[in-house]
This record gives sequence, structure tokens and C-alpha cells, in this order.
Amino acid sequence: MEKKGKVIIGMSGGVDSSVAAILLKEQGYEVEGLFMRNWDSTINNDYLGNPNLQNNICPQEQDYNDAVEVCNKINIPLHRIDFIKEYWDFVFTYFLDELKKGRTPNPDIMCNKYIKFDYFIKEAKKLGASYIATGHYAKIKDGYLCRSKDTNKDQTYFLSQLSKEQLNNVIFPLGDIEKDEVRSIAKKYDLITADKKDSTGICFIGERNFKEFLKNYLPNQKGKIVNIDTNEVLGEHIGLMYYTIGQRRGLDIGGNDQRLFVVGKNLDQNILYVALGDDNKYLYSDSCLIDSVNFNCELRPKECTAKFRYRAKDYPVRLEYLENGEILVRYDDIKSVTPGQACVFYLNEKCIGGGIIKEVRKNDTKLWYLL
Repeated sequence: MEKKGKVIIGMSGGVDSSVAAILLKEQGYEVEGLFMRNWDSTINNDYLGNPNLQNNICPQEQDYNDAVEVCNKINIPLHRIDFIKEYWDFVFTYFLDELKKGRTPNPDIMCNKYIKFDYFIKEAKKLGASYIATGHYAKIKDGYLCRSKDTNKDQTYFLSQLSKEQLNNVIFPLGDIEKDEVRSIAKKYDLITADKKDSTGICFIGERNFKEFLKNYLPNQKGKIVNIDTNEVLGEHIGLMYYTIGQRRGLDIGGNDQRLFVVGKNLDQNILYVALGDDNKYLYSDSCLIDSVNFNCELRPKECTAKFRYRAKDYPVRLEYLENGEILVRYDDIKSVTPGQACVFYLNEKCIGGGIIKEVRKNDTKLWYLL
């Protein structure tokens, strides 16, 4: 079979990238792997909330060992690169800064923008790559970023900040197959990653006790939990950064027949606002302002659909393009639109871009209880 060109694939030590590498080989590409190490617990003072400190080997090193074994099994070279400083500077610092503002950030989106599809691409080109590939569930179709066949695993939401240039010469081998088939292929090849569970937690950091983990970097300031309707103090929160809009678990407040939901924050007074019932008016908005706007194609629709968080359904939206580059996104009442999260635009199967939610409004007025 004639080789189609060299592909450098990001090997994470998981089943998705393992199978993506196999598919690329079967399609006739010259395939080499590149493992990224982006987090060092010792350098980054990652002690509190880290369940791995007593282990003989940290999870990232185990992932690397698994990647080595997979690459040996399928007979491709594996390179390794450290982006620890870059990850801290462009992803983790952003994450902490957003939390300080009381917002709910999505570090995975920034990890894709600055690490996986920037520094990684530069390193891949040094290795002679004509293409780069990852194990993301997404497609490039007719030059557009599109949803994957496996809609439950689709990861286009996390790729929404990538530019058209970043998506040039990118291959997503898993775009047209389901997760179950990925597992089956891994078992067929008897890969060590065949039954390995999917990674969870913060991108490249992994599973942590989130409350304890953040104490390594941010002060833990307790404050009042207040009923936004009655102004009654209902309890004490453990720090505004631990809560997001629409959250109902973890409030540790009893004595109410109806469930309580987080509906807002007051950063100056360190107050967490809650309201009764999952249909309370404070959870709803009808527009939001987004900044950090990015489009990965030439399309600029006035109407499309949008996701306001990963795994949420699409909602019809109307877009008003402002002179300062921001976009006012209008919609019928939607619950729990949250500052700091991504608003991602879709035209049917195409994911055309999006932005970060800066301000949430109702009747063209900023909701005072949302930062």
C-alpha cells in the first residue's frame, strides 16, 4: 500500500488514541506517536487532594508506559515532549483566574486551543508531519468541523476555539465510529488499553478531590448562603469557586421540602445565592453576551443552534454581531446559562465556532446576581 504521508498522532495512553493510530496505519499513513506530559505534581505543588501521592508511579507516567506498549505492539515510533510550563501559563493560569472571578471555566477548551493544536502541532512539524491526528470524537468534512457519528461522545464543543488554520491537515480517525467499536478494535489487537477506563477530571491533571486540590492554589473563603427571594441566611458555603449555576448537590442545607439551586454569586460580599425549586425564575435568561469569539470557517449566520455546556442539547439562537467583536446571543428562556462557560455554535452537523459567556441577561438587562 502506498503511504499517504506522515501523521503524528497524540498518544495519550488511552484506548481512543490507541485505536486512532491503528486506523491511520490501516488507511496507509506513515504513523508516529507523540506523548505530551503537561503536568508535574511536584513542580506544581499538587499535594492536597491528590490521590496518587502514595503510588509507586503517577498516572501520567503509567499513561506513558501504556502508550509505549501500544506503539510497540502496533509497530510505530513514539516521541515524548514536556509542555509543563506552557500548560501552566496558558491553561491552568486561565483556569485559576476565572475561578477567582467567580466564573465557571472550561480548561479542556483552552488546552485544545493552546496545547494540543498549537504547541503540539509545532512539535509535530519538527518531526516532519504532513498531518496531525488525535483521538477526539469529531470529523473534518468538506473543510468543516462536524459532529462525530457517536453523538454521545462528540467532542466538537471542546474544539470550538480552534481556528481554521489550526484545523488544517488535522485528521480525526474516530469521527465515523462508535465507542463500542473502538473498544472492539482494541481487543482485536490485544491492546493494554482495551479495557482502560476513560480519563476524567481536569485535562491532563486527572482525578482529584476538587475542593482539596484548589486549596493548593487559591484561598478558601467561607461565606453566607442566602435565599435570593427572602434574603434569609440559610447556611455557609465553603468558597464561591466550588459552585456553579444550577448546582443543587453539595449545599448541605436541610429543612426545605423543595430542592435548593445555586442561582448567583456576589463576589464583593462573598455571598452564594440560592432559590427554591428547579423551575425558579432566577435560573432562566433570554440572552447572553459572549467574548473571545472564534469562527473556524467563513460562515456568519444570524440564526443557528448553540450548546451552552457540554452534553447539553442544542437550542435555537439568534446572533447579533457587535462592533467590538462580541456577539449578543438571543434565545427563548434557557436555564443555567453560566458566565465562563463556552457558547458553541452549530449549523446542523457543522460546529462553526463560539465564544465564552461574559454576561447573562433577561429582558436586555444584565442579571445582577450573575457575575
